[in-house]
Amino acid sequence: MNFTRLSLVALILFSMESCQPEKNESTPVAMPKDPHSYSIPTDARVTHLSWKADIHVDTKTIDAVATWNIEKSEGADLLTLDIKGLTIKEVFLDNNQKTEFRLSEKDPILGQALAILIKPETKRVAVHYSVPADAEAIQWLSPQQTAGKKYPFMFTQSQAILARTWVPCQDSPSIRFTYDADVKVPNTLLAMMSASNPQEKNEKGEYHFEMKQPIASYLLALTVGDVAFKPISDRAGIYAEPSVVEKAAWEFADLEKMIAGAESLYGKYQWERYDLIVLPPSFPFGGMENPRLTFATPTILAGDRSLTSLVAHELAHSWSGNLVTNATWDDFWLNEGFTVYFEHRIMEKLYGHDYSEMQATLALQDLKETIADLKGDNLSKDTKLKLDLVGRNPDDGVTDIAYNKGYFFLRLIEEQYGREKFDAFLNNYFHDNAFKSLDTDGFIKYIKDYYQTKNNISLSDSLFNEWIFSEDLPASCPQPVSTLLEKVDAALSQWKADGRFNPTAAAQWSTHEWLHFIKNLPDALSAEQMAALDAFGKFTESGNAEILCAWFVHVIKHNYKKAYPRMEEFLINTGRRKFLSPLYGELVKTPEGKQYAKDIYAKARPNYHFVATNTFDKLLN
Repeated sequence: MNFTRLSLVALILFSMESCQPEKNESTPVAMPKDPHSYSIPTDARVTHLSWKADIHVDTKTIDAVATWNIEKSEGADLLTLDIKGLTIKEVFLDNNQKTEFRLSEKDPILGQALAILIKPETKRVAVHYSVPADAEAIQWLSPQQTAGKKYPFMFTQSQAILARTWVPCQDSPSIRFTYDADVKVPNTLLAMMSASNPQEKNEKGEYHFEMKQPIASYLLALTVGDVAFKPISDRAGIYAEPSVVEKAAWEFADLEKMIAGAESLYGKYQWERYDLIVLPPSFPFGGMENPRLTFATPTILAGDRSLTSLVAHELAHSWSGNLVTNATWDDFWLNEGFTVYFEHRIMEKLYGHDYSEMQATLALQDLKETIADLKGDNLSKDTKLKLDLVGRNPDDGVTDIAYNKGYFFLRLIEEQYGREKFDAFLNNYFHDNAFKSLDTDGFIKYIKDYYQTKNNISLSDSLFNEWIFSEDLPASCPQPVSTLLEKVDAALSQWKADGRFNPTAAAQWSTHEWLHFIKNLPDALSAEQMAALDAFGKFTESGNAEILCAWFVHVIKHNYKKAYPRMEEFLINTGRRKFLSPLYGELVKTPEGKQYAKDIYAKARPNYHFVATNTFDKLLN
């Protein structure tokens, strides 16, 4: 292929139309083209990454070389990678042979295609590049934004399609690769990745990493900071800033029990170690299931181990998501619905049926609220499990639909045909599809074939149509029953009837019971009632982020000014999108509230990750 042909191919391949799913009868149904990636893996597919990087914390930039091992079809003369915002300097083939490359036009969501000219004998492609300070995946924190206030910190968040903002890659969950890395950082800091990790700093600030199990690009992760390590067991431990690590290790003392409990349900843990790092507050999610090193928000450090179900969720991803992965982001529910189901089973095994049913009841309440909100925003189509995110940011699919509607669908199958059969199915599902990607059609074929062959049970097409391809919540949705929450309802009814609280009963409530109490308060509350509730539950004084968020929704609705300073502090110092969305969303409902939200956001925005600012910039104009 010559230079002119390369330019022509780039123009043809990288128009927006080329990013739509191809309607080609010869394309296998089980693996459609990913509408969020420019890559063409049928021509050339990456299989292993060797990454060398210098992390410049002073300039908040990275200089790196990404060397890809590739497999290609006969006659293929292009390797196509995804990038966004990167400066590509040079590209070499195999034994340092310089080659030509072209970039497509920029797309605001997808970035650019990087088309690299390869030869028939090409086995390796090395891309020399730099990462700018404003890379969307990376959050750079000043010392003041950390717990220790002494050293800077950085972390990445690659899900869903942000890996391309710090590594040129085939940024699709359908493409897996192994990797190794050599990373240089200041010797006062420790580097960690979603791979084998050091447990203490070294004098040179040079670290080597290996990930021997194949992963998708969204599971690439890097973090650098002043971090200490505390073991929990021989294969599990906690990383956190030195002033936080003891508290975090106490909070997650049951980590090994969770791993063992998960293994007893659905087979051997296949990633060798399971470590967790507690990041600074700006981390935009509750947790991110990066293999071998879960990233977690400090908002789960409640001091009573009541929020560790989040860890069970991220651990469950070691099977559902990391091991068996959604093929495209339209199939996101395959990652999250299975994971929530698995999470509930882990929590039931460790803490009992009543506890897991309490969580399921709260999950159903949240799901119904999400469905109502989506319908109110004219997004009823997003209440389907199988999404259509073509032309949209895949983050638009990160709602309770994938998580909780997916969970209740799987729970329905379990309840209808028996838990023993469903557990056997899940064991086989994880085993047969390990280190593979699956789309929704592939899942339906697999489960139908399994139940027919193993149990002589025919799962009807109407079941899948009703739950996966239809809007809203089906009437067949399982209804959890929580005796623990029934007691909370009784206390709430007593308060509504005579204004009296029952402090003796409430003294034994967990976070989940308090959340149920707060979320079921009346829509209309007087200033006196708000003050009495605050005195009863000490909500404004709470250090529990879940309780604070639920309470602040009422604070905004009822203009309870006494709590406004604490709410402002919470919004400025918390980056978790789950908590920010309901509060900013409630504030913008009135002109006065919207202006207040803008004033807070101006102070808070520097503390937020791109994933959060991308949401709230739009909300707050």
